[in-house]
Amino acid sequence: MELSFGLFPILSAFTLLVLMILKLLKQSKPKLPPGPWKLPVIGSVLHLAGSLPHHRLRDLADKHGALMHLQLGEHSVFVASSPETVKQVMKTHDAIFANRPFHLSAYVMGYNGAGIMFSSYGEYWRQLRKICTLELLSSKQVESFGWVREEEVSKFINSISEGSFINLGKSLSSLIYGITARAAFGKKM
Repeated sequence: MELSFGLFPILSAFTLLVLMILKLLKQSKPKLPPGPWKLPVIGSVLHLAGSLPHHRLRDLADKHGALMHLQLGEHSVFVASSPETVKQVMKTHDAIFANRPFHLSAYVMGYNGAGIMFSSYGEYWRQLRKICTLELLSSKQVESFGWVREEEVSKFINSISEGSFINLGKSLSSLIYGITARAAFGKKM
């Protein structure tokens, strides 16, 4: 009998420790929408394998609901597959989904995410957007580069009027690049 009374406090402490660990593990998981089962490294990619992924997504939406969670490798993806759900995500809960994912390359090249492209949604991002809208993209600034657009478009039209076959996609990309580079840096790079 003495042996069982000595084990009782140890077993009680062990049981309490296990319950506390389980509670902590349960709390640390984010509340995600339902989704298909996942494998450790590739996630839910196998559910999309096949010739028509949009049909697979439709079938998954029928099974798991209009808003579902997919794990594509290390990235979490939320799929909204009905107009009502998309409206709710994009209008009602837009601030929740406004942040950009973390990418190491963006933080290395973008001053730790301090630029407008990679900064998280918040007061700092709103200030950057306001500066861009008022200073860089104001009608006065846009009009000041009108001569650049006119020169680049006239070069584009001259290259088209030569009569030879052209790749329209490459030509339009070159036009846009030329306008952007000359407006930003003063010359084509």
